[in-house]
Amino acid sequence: MEIKNSVALVTGANRGLGKAFTETLLKAGATRVYAGARHPELITLSDNRVVPVSLDVTQENSVLAAAESCADVTLLINNAGIMKGSPMLAEGSEAAFRDEMEVNVFGVLRMVRAFAPLLARNGGGAIANILSVVSWYVYPFNATYCASKHAALALTDAVRIQLKNQGTQVLAVYAGFIDTDMAAGFDRAAGVPKTSPQQVAERTLQAIVAGTDHVHVDTRAQELWLALKSDQGQIAQEMQRLWDAASATKG
Repeated sequence: MEIKNSVALVTGANRGLGKAFTETLLKAGATRVYAGARHPELITLSDNRVVPVSLDVTQENSVLAAAESCADVTLLINNAGIMKGSPMLAEGSEAAFRDEMEVNVFGVLRMVRAFAPLLARNGGGAIANILSVVSWYVYPFNATYCASKHAALALTDAVRIQLKNQGTQVLAVYAGFIDTDMAAGFDRAAGVPKTSPQQVAERTLQAIVAGTDHVHVDTRAQELWLALKSDQGQIAQEMQRLWDAASATKG
């Protein structure tokens, strides 16, 4: 599909990557961008094509209300997400895992279920689910988040199959650490440079136009994908080394 003259809805649009998506969509010629956020008053972009929308993806009624008021959507960007930074066996990991699953998985599912019929009615359109390179492997320091992204990838692949016949493209978007508040505590520990949210947004929109189902938006995603295809065991060994080194330092 084309971005020009599209009508998009972006979840988590008040800051970071969601704001970058909104700005990039406007530059690409979108007719309207519904900027979804739990606090829509924080949407400050001064463009009359931006329509702030009250949206909490963890609440079914909120999602259904958004679908009713944004019935002309042709492009859905499922960007809203949370990361608690919890190892799997850490104190409080169950609560962290539940919170991440509620937003990163069930929130995406609610949005897709509510908007898929609208996309079909509006010609098919596209859905872009913002995932992560940790959809493919486990970084042990935020393992519950990794598990939620594993699940979100399975959800995305399943939705793609079900929506193909209605002409809806479903993209899985993979990135390393993005230069937003969410990743602020992890870039230094991982020793990996962060990707600008503008790059993620631009490459995602390019992939939509190109009809791509899986998009690696930065060097980290490209390199990790190739490394995992070549030798998945090597990545697992590296994660073990990082965990052991951190444990030895604490000890």
